[in-house]
Amino acid sequence: MEHDVGVNKLQQLHLGASNSVTSEQMSPLLTNQREASQDVQHESNKELPKLLDYASYLIHLAVFGILGVLTRYTLDKLFGPSVGHVTSDRTILYLDLPSNMVGSFLMGWFGVVFKQDISNVSEYLAVALTTGYLGSLTTFSGWNQKMLELSVTGNWLFVVLGYLIGLFLVAFSIIFGIETAKGFKWLLRKPNMSSRTETSRDEIKVKAESFKNQLVVMLVLLLVLGLLWCVSGVLMISEFKNGETSFLWIACIVGPLGVWIRWLLAPLNRHGLGSTGLLNWIPFGTLIANVSAACIMAALATTKIYVNSRDCDTIIKGIQFGLLGCLSTVSTFVAEFHEMRESIHPWRAYVYTIITICSSFFLGILIFCIPIWRIDNGLRNFEN
Repeated sequence: MEHDVGVNKLQQLHLGASNSVTSEQMSPLLTNQREASQDVQHESNKELPKLLDYASYLIHLAVFGILGVLTRYTLDKLFGPSVGHVTSDRTILYLDLPSNMVGSFLMGWFGVVFKQDISNVSEYLAVALTTGYLGSLTTFSGWNQKMLELSVTGNWLFVVLGYLIGLFLVAFSIIFGIETAKGFKWLLRKPNMSSRTETSRDEIKVKAESFKNQLVVMLVLLLVLGLLWCVSGVLMISEFKNGETSFLWIACIVGPLGVWIRWLLAPLNRHGLGSTGLLNWIPFGTLIANVSAACIMAALATTKIYVNSRDCDTIIKGIQFGLLGCLSTVSTFVAEFHEMRESIHPWRAYVYTIITICSSFFLGILIFCIPIWRIDNGLRNFEN
């Protein structure tokens, strides 16, 4: 897991599980302070006030979270029925599979191998990339909902294969990401082996200088966030009645809220149950985020079927794609799975996976499938 980042920093928040493999960094990443001159050390300890520091993380998360939503939509369209014809709502290759694979692959790069290097430049950027962007690019709730929709029509074999193949593909994606990133990092460092000490001091200096500019960066990103929200609001209003992408702009507006909630749940990771820390190897923050998002997703899907109006469909789809898509995450989940599988207790990875998938699926059966099965009209509306 991560170490503390320093005096007066925010409490470490993360959705991962190890030093080498976790997670989307839900808090500032590890600060690698090496020996340097007293002046450089003094500069590197200059930080934003606590309130501005907290606000800066929220702004970074929001901006990169919206970018993650837009990327997920692009990949869904690129590989979906409208363009690539690779993924579909009716097969085991669900629509969000490409974004989950890409996000898991990039987690191997930016959340594992290059995590410390990014942190040396900017801890805010490291959090924004892993928690904000990759966390919003991948979605567990969307994956679970597609399996529920297959089960409601009786395609149980597709459900089992959808979970197994989906887990295999994202698990392989992060492994492939880690291996390729290590190879690339080796190529970058090979010519500079003799100047490692100078490089380390340069990294500290870069970080010290970045702290001086954090207020400016925060204000710029705040303007970017305001612009993204304004544009999304205008497009949502103009396309709400007739546009097919109006739900996307709703998703961009509410998506950051999902990222923030996931960030706030992060202290539950590695905390365990009770004062004794029972089962502290289970990342309860990630577990709660994924299961709760999957349940709310199922409840909204049920509501959408029975209300059966275009405006309701648009609003609910936007909330599902944005808020719940950003609240749940596959990139952190698979990073935790990989870390546990590589530990001295590999069985924990599979127990954690079974708990996450089974609880989400069976609660979804109660919330989504049973109400539709009980009323024939609901099933007909779903099939149509």
